[in-house]
Amino acid sequence: MSKKAIFEVVDGLPTKGLTVMSLKALDFAVPGQWNNVVGFTNTIKDVTGETDEALIQEIGERAVTLYNDKSEGYQKALWLYQTVDAGSSALGTGMLANKATENISFLGLINKLTPKPEKAQSFDLTVKLVVELVAFCQINGIPGDSIGDFLAAVKDYGGESLMRMAALVAYDGLVPLGPSYAEKGLDALKGTSGSDLDNNKTFRSVRELIPGNNDKGKLTFVTESFESVKDWMVGFTEEKGLTQDKVVTNLSKAVDLSKNKLEYLGAFMDVATNYYEHTGAQTLARRLIERAAAEV
Repeated sequence: MSKKAIFEVVDGLPTKGLTVMSLKALDFAVPGQWNNVVGFTNTIKDVTGETDEALIQEIGERAVTLYNDKSEGYQKALWLYQTVDAGSSALGTGMLANKATENISFLGLINKLTPKPEKAQSFDLTVKLVVELVAFCQINGIPGDSIGDFLAAVKDYGGESLMRMAALVAYDGLVPLGPSYAEKGLDALKGTSGSDLDNNKTFRSVRELIPGNNDKGKLTFVTESFESVKDWMVGFTEEKGLTQDKVVTNLSKAVDLSKNKLEYLGAFMDVATNYYEHTGAQTLARRLIERAAAEV
């Protein structure tokens, strides 16, 4: 679990850089949904509308207490968001982190990046979706295998949570796998074994919190979860007019892209961004603060 206090995590979120750029590039699909609120105090003010400094302090202290309570699921949820991003990254991102205000040359990285096989990319997509489900359950204090509760909730997602799902569909689905990304993800799961999935770095990084008594049980849960949410993902893609071309066109405004090298773009996004951790920390902070404000 993260050794940082929750306020340190939220205070440390970037205001610029490739992760922020890539999320803003999806504003065309979910316009106005994501405001990159950074800083724990700023988030308290944004969530509650409070201006009284003493009350803001009290809410913050209660939120920190809730986060530190290991009987709650908040630490596990943040760990999931952080770890699934790290698990899908093949290279360190430090060389990219400071390139905040300039166009990043995607082409210059090609010699250092290897596109993932389609099956591995499909596994990444399905595991990230399941991490969203399990983290949702942890944050809301419900059993980690509550597929039905998650499916009901995701239909009402907004803000940074909706942006995270848009990024999942765009950058882990459409860009590397094309318009049939959901079918490819499900086919990959149905055509594999538990041990095959365990060879996937992204899955292996978070497997301890995936429901299931063994690899076969975990594979069953991942498959059932993805199959349950698949129709929502496809419907979201169609409703928002998300296509591979639109995603790449909008992303190219921030990143120097070549449409002839799309097979490398998925690898580039894995390395250069951590949108799950970024928006996941924002979601977690909001839910904590909402609860804390109701309790003080």
